[in-house]
Amino acid sequence: MELIQGYFPNLNDLQYKQLKALGELYSDWNAKINVISRKDMEHFYERHVLHSLAIAKVIQFKPDTQILDVGTGGGFPGLPLAILFPDVSFHLVDSIGKKIKVVQEVSNAIELTNLTAEHTRAEQVSGQFDFVVSRAVTRLAEFYPWVQNKFNKKSFNDLDNGILYLKGLDLMEEFDQLKKPYQLFSLKDYFTEEWFESKGVVFVPRF
Repeated sequence: MELIQGYFPNLNDLQYKQLKALGELYSDWNAKINVISRKDMEHFYERHVLHSLAIAKVIQFKPDTQILDVGTGGGFPGLPLAILFPDVSFHLVDSIGKKIKVVQEVSNAIELTNLTAEHTRAEQVSGQFDFVVSRAVTRLAEFYPWVQNKFNKKSFNDLDNGILYLKGLDLMEEFDQLKKPYQLFSLKDYFTEEWFESKGVVFVPRF
């Protein structure tokens, strides 16, 4: 938590308590249902919580923003972001039911009120959203068609509505295959840890 607090010094008491609780909760659930690799649990706050919160270095979501997290796995990046943005609504989906169960149980344990989770595929999600977030569930060119019709038309945040994708930045060829405009944000500009040197956030506007 010192790592998180160093980069996000304005956490209130509830946010700090909720984020601190994640370590033990995910450790317990991971022993029952493998949602995070055992190796990565040793770096849980760096590689999962802080990595998820990297999106908040790119954009500060305004209240009432609607966000869809596709392929959330155990709840990343959506669940840490929901803690950081309590006035924003998050809907987390994954095609693997046991992972969604973990998301729901963790969310209930820390009493999150702005997060819902659903066992479904991205293409089957109903409703419209301002942003879609994800942690590199597949190639962007394959991902985009899943969500291209899920966006609200009117934007009111500092970025236009679109995709915010946590991805390695050594994949320029893959980005170009998307054949859509995009913007790259390198995480080494925000975090000093070596693990983030080749990581980034890719922003793809909804059109």
